[in-house]
This record gives sequence, structure tokens and C-alpha cells, in this order.
Amino acid sequence: MKAIDWDALHNAAVAAMKTAYAPYSKFPVGVAALVDDGRIVSGCNVENASYGLGLCAECGLVSNLIATGGGRLVAISCVDGQGNHLAPCGRCRQLLFEHGGSNALLMTDDGPQTMAAMLPWAFGPDDLDRNER
Repeated sequence: MKAIDWDALHNAAVAAMKTAYAPYSKFPVGVAALVDDGRIVSGCNVENASYGLGLCAECGLVSNLIATGGGRLVAISCVDGQGNHLAPCGRCRQLLFEHGGSNALLMTDDGPQTMAAMLPWAFGPDDLDRNER
């Protein structure tokens, strides 16, 4: 795996944000991630008139990841409508943890942070076999 090009990830997240469908909240979100095979996947939020049915940008990113061959997320950039770094909500942190693990990096205003730091004591796939031990 080559070095992480954070500028390319940020630019891909901004491009995704510009395609967001956010007519209700007026809060477009874009996210992009580097996959362990070197490709970049992205997603944007998609709102719905029935507010609870909206999809976060990270849901689109994970769907894109799986639809294009899977893999593990290595580095993630999430942005708001102004292109500023944005920390995903708890639900979305769980999605990112599932597909990137504790060492995946998320860009923040303080620099890259591991998913372990963003979601301490996360429950993940490795916890599912605890009852079988």
C-alpha cells in the first residue's frame, strides 16, 4: 500500500458532497475512502421526505465499497457542505469500523485518528463468537 494521499481523498469527498440530495436539512455530506487495493470509493447523503429513511453518506460509501469488489477501508475523509472535515455520527462510525477495523484512519481537524480512537470499545465482527469460546 502506498502513502495516503489525503488531498485526493478530501477532493473525492467534496465531489461526492456536491452530488448529495439534501433538500430538507440543507446539510450535504460527502465521504471518500482509500481501500486496501488502492481504489477510492465515495458516498453522499440522500434524504427522504420521511426523515427517518434518509441515508448517511457513509451508508453510500459502504454500499459502493461492497458493490465494487469489497476490501478494507484504510483512510477516510468526510466533509460538510463547505468542505470542512466532519466527524461521522455514531451509527456511521460503526459502519466504518465494520469495514475498516480499529486501525482505519479518519481525517479530523486534529489530523488523522484511528477508528479505535473515534469509536472506543467498538463492537465488531470479532465479538460475535464470544459465546462460542
